[in-house]
Amino acid sequence: MSKQIMVPDIGADEVEVTEIMVAVGDKVELDQSIIAVEGDKASMEVPAPAAGIVKEILIKVGDKVATGSQIMVFEAEGAAAPAPAQAAAPVAAAAPAA
Repeated sequence: MSKQIMVPDIGADEVEVTEIMVAVGDKVELDQSIIAVEGDKASMEVPAPAAGIVKEILIKVGDKVATGSQIMVFEAEGAAAPAPAQAAAPVAAAAPAA
């Protein structure tokens, strides 16, 4: 199941993305820093609000983001690929009668 990752309330209307700390395919833990942003008064690292695998990154360094902006999509761990269906056991062919 996909989870949209948004910019949390960072105390500023808009901040600039200064670093992206993960890449598509990376496994991310809860509260792991995923991006760094800089505003008028401070810079900070934004933590992941959930664990998962980075499926898509929607921003790039230099972009301006605001609270509530979608920045990434995570795939929940264990949900990346459904388990393949079990193949039916082959039926043994009957031996021809002699």
